[in-house]
Amino acid sequence: MSQSRKAVALISGGLDSMLAAKTIMDQGIHVEGINFFTGFCVEGHTHAIRKQDSDKVKRNNALWVAEQLGIKLHIIDIIDEYKQVLLNPKHGYGANLNPCLDCKIFMVNKAKQWMQQNDFDFIITGEVVGQRPMSQRKMTMPIVAAESGADDLLVRPLSAQNLPATLPEREGWITRAKLFGFSGRSRKPQMTLASQLGFTDYAQPAGGCCFLTDASYSKKLVDLWQARGKRDYELDDVMLLKVGRHIRPSKNFKLIIAREDGEAQFMSGYKKQFISMNCASHRGPLVLIDGAPDENDLQLAARITARYGQGRDAEQVDVTIRDHNGNERNTTVKPLHGDDIPETWFV
Repeated sequence: MSQSRKAVALISGGLDSMLAAKTIMDQGIHVEGINFFTGFCVEGHTHAIRKQDSDKVKRNNALWVAEQLGIKLHIIDIIDEYKQVLLNPKHGYGANLNPCLDCKIFMVNKAKQWMQQNDFDFIITGEVVGQRPMSQRKMTMPIVAAESGADDLLVRPLSAQNLPATLPEREGWITRAKLFGFSGRSRKPQMTLASQLGFTDYAQPAGGCCFLTDASYSKKLVDLWQARGKRDYELDDVMLLKVGRHIRPSKNFKLIIAREDGEAQFMSGYKKQFISMNCASHRGPLVLIDGAPDENDLQLAARITARYGQGRDAEQVDVTIRDHNGNERNTTVKPLHGDDIPETWFV
């Protein structure tokens, strides 16, 4: 019977989901992967932008895992649907703005919908009891299964022996004795299993990480909401919060200052959406102005722009101000010194 059964595996791009999928595949089950794109994923994107990260592998780790496993991967855009999970999490946030438990419930529910629509039999995740403080506690893992609607069609192969038997185990589709009983935050058991299975190249430590777990990123997102007076965002907001140095001199505008050439190249694609600046008389960064600055604000922004260019110690620096339509004008300013930029301005 097991040869005719099919399972869909949530593939984050990390080691755990790869091992979980492989464990079920080795029992003769046909497995396909599913990866949900929220826009907040860390892996791949910023490394691909920054030239200083040129020595790092630039790949989509979920696709890489699927290639290593030899399975089909379905990447599904859930950016719009995910907004309600982030903005109104029933179970609250983790340490920062990560709605971990609600996120897991949402994604397993989406996987269940996909499973039903595509005539698959059960769902696989790489969850390990005790590995994450919010979504992977022994008391919260049943909540994920129940509130997602997956119930006992949700199999966690790496921790199955620490959990009640699921329907695929009870029905004999898979053998419980061939599943594992991993628990806790240590990844040594997973790394040992990876070695046994011949996997030597995988994301460290877990892959598929989310920017919402990052304190700095979460602070920028809260600042964005406060400045706009509403809790909302678009994909462009999500992407721009990942790059540059963010400085907000006042509520009505902020500067996004490229920190190196790779970021400047990426940010240049947004020139038609924002006022932009760069030093004309000296080498310096591309700067985007987000908000509604008046002329005095633009002069202050130009002085900050000059501060981060090679003319920071010059008496005067020429700065080009460019509007959304590409119209340019130059202004000559005295660069601000570092001490003139209060810490409170840095987002």
